[in-house]
Amino acid sequence: MTHDPRDSRPTDGKPKKNPTRAVSVFIVVVVLLVIGTVLFNAIREKRAFDQQNAQPSAASDVRPAVPAIGASQ
Repeated sequence: MTHDPRDSRPTDGKPKKNPTRAVSVFIVVVVLLVIGTVLFNAIREKRAFDQQNAQPSAASDVRPAVPAIGASQ
């Protein structure tokens, strides 16, 4: 007897691989990579922006115009 190509039953005992599962796994992996890339770029750009626009704190710039009374000289 020959194998009928319309017969979906496996002939050698191994089940046929489902191509839908492979495609769905591929899509999930691609979506996760895109989300990870977007987050990575957002964090990197935020750090670069913060470094460019960093202003020294107000407490470190304040110097008394007149020395305090009784201060040793």
